Amino acid sequence: MAVLAWADGSSSTLSFDGLPRLPSAVFVTADGDVWTGQRAWQAGGEQPSSFIPVPRRPADGDQTVGTTRVDALALAAAPLRRVAAEAERIVGGPVRDVRLVVPAGWGPRRRTWMRQAAHRAGLAQPRLVEAPVAVAEHLLATGVQLRVGTFIVVCDVGLGAEVTVLRRGAAGFEVLATLSDPAAGGNAVDLGLTAALTAGRDLPLDAMGDWAAETIRTAKKTLGTHPAVAVPLAGQAPVIATSSMLDQAAQPVVRRVAELVGKTTAAAELSVSDLAGIYCVGGSAHLPHLATVVAEHTGIVPTVVSDPEFVAARGAADAGAAGIGPPVAVEVPVPPVRRAVAIAVPGFASLALIGQCLLTAERNGAFTVHYWVRLNWGEFTMAAVFALLACLGAGTVLGSLIATRSPTPSTRTEGGKVSVGILAAVSLGTAIAGLYAVVASQYFGLPVGRFLGWALWPITPLAVIAVAMAVVAARQWRAPHGGWSALLAAPTGSIFAAALGMGLIQYSLTADRWPELVLWIEIAGRVGGLLLGVGIVMALVTPLMFRLILSAPIAVISAAIVSGQASRIFGVSYAVAVTGWWAARLWTRIIRPATNDPAVVAPTADAGPPSGGG
Repeated sequence: MAVLAWADGSSSTLSFDGLPRLPSAVFVTADGDVWTGQRAWQAGGEQPSSFIPVPRRPADGDQTVGTTRVDALALAAAPLRRVAAEAERIVGGPVRDVRLVVPAGWGPRRRTWMRQAAHRAGLAQPRLVEAPVAVAEHLLATGVQLRVGTFIVVCDVGLGAEVTVLRRGAAGFEVLATLSDPAAGGNAVDLGLTAALTAGRDLPLDAMGDWAAETIRTAKKTLGTHPAVAVPLAGQAPVIATSSMLDQAAQPVVRRVAELVGKTTAAAELSVSDLAGIYCVGGSAHLPHLATVVAEHTGIVPTVVSDPEFVAARGAADAGAAGIGPPVAVEVPVPPVRRAVAIAVPGFASLALIGQCLLTAERNGAFTVHYWVRLNWGEFTMAAVFALLACLGAGTVLGSLIATRSPTPSTRTEGGKVSVGILAAVSLGTAIAGLYAVVASQYFGLPVGRFLGWALWPITPLAVIAVAMAVVAARQWRAPHGGWSALLAAPTGSIFAAALGMGLIQYSLTADRWPELVLWIEIAGRVGGLLLGVGIVMALVTPLMFRLILSAPIAVISAAIVSGQASRIFGVSYAVAVTGWWAARLWTRIIRPATNDPAVVAPTADAGPPSGGG
């Protein structure tokens, strides 16, 4: 089901082949072409082996359909491409704002797959709206009174069942808990109805052929408004299905949905008395006795929303319309002490190093044509690295500050705030590093090129990784364990050790060597090399045992080679070590996290097709 929303707040349902919905089914021809809509349905009756009723299951690589190998992602993209073409035909141009409804229980893998299917279909980068949130937004848009702080339950009964508890907050609806069961929806009813139609022989739908299975689903919908219907079965005479058969097949499903309501409410740490209402949506929301059984289990009579199949798609449009009004105030988080330290340590370290670097530089030949300056380029580079780390540590705070002034709805989302904050931090950190180069160039009266090279090139890989994190945050593929603030915090222990070490090295290289101080100056330089080596190791590895093992040789080597030339190596080495530290966090906490998604979902939530459409 697709809805086209206009700027004036109105919306219209797209139609396909004269119907207000486009079947998800596709038909694959012998040439590998993918047909959709009524054309696919009609061809499926003649060649059931090439007919796929639900191509919305994430799959990798190619898939065999009949005798043809096709890209599994192309099958899912075909209906979306048809929707995009119809929308563009009506609008007269491309549609830039695209929203796709997904179940709340979908994890990062399936959400990424859905975005890939949309991209393959030629759609703009979509915003994924969780089905229960879309339903709640539609309820508000249609006049249902839901005060801030109230709790509701949304039962999405489609091919499977997904029950979600939501809380209305000041900025929108929040998913508190969601449980799903692919075996508690329309598929299970179809199996029961099939068993009744085949005289008790419990045949799986796959054994009847996909086209015949879709015929059973159509008969089930017809029985919702008619007492009986003739159902054609493959290789058999038509069989009469009655409403009593549907009642019997639906009994286990409606009982299971009622159980899910109770379990989901308990998972949200609420009682039934805390709920402001229970709302049923989805293609199977009109199952016989669903409202009665849920009322018996909870004491609350559920409301079957009008046009339950379309409510999620319309709610997604309503969710976007909310952004047209005045910006919602966003609370700017005040960082705790530990978070403030993560920002302050690299910030003060950067200022200390750049100050020492400029004040202790040696000018030579100031009044000749051979004027040159001896500068600790390693210290200069580390000052630029620390400036970028300090700005990144404040990324989430910067994002919240920007969001309070931004009229763009996407900026006020959690992912939008983090993404904008990271990009702002990268821009600010790079600008500060460039400013260091310009100030040093003017201070010494030398060309700015070399200063820019030592300030910007070492931090470029780190900036690229940070931009990659901003993209992940914007597309909301995955939230890192511990939150974005913890991920963006720099390793303060490593920064402190490395900054102190470089400061001692620079002191040993530039201090006046009075006879009574030569020994202490030399010791200070070696200690600085030790600390800098330890700081590099602390950035490279996290486990304490590995740090102890690597610190000994690297610290000894760095202490032994302390010199003006070696300080350049130290500075670049530390920039590389910090870049590796960030790359490892990007990989282990976002791309390949070791922990599962913390959302409350049933173990089978990612095993079957989604329960609703949009």
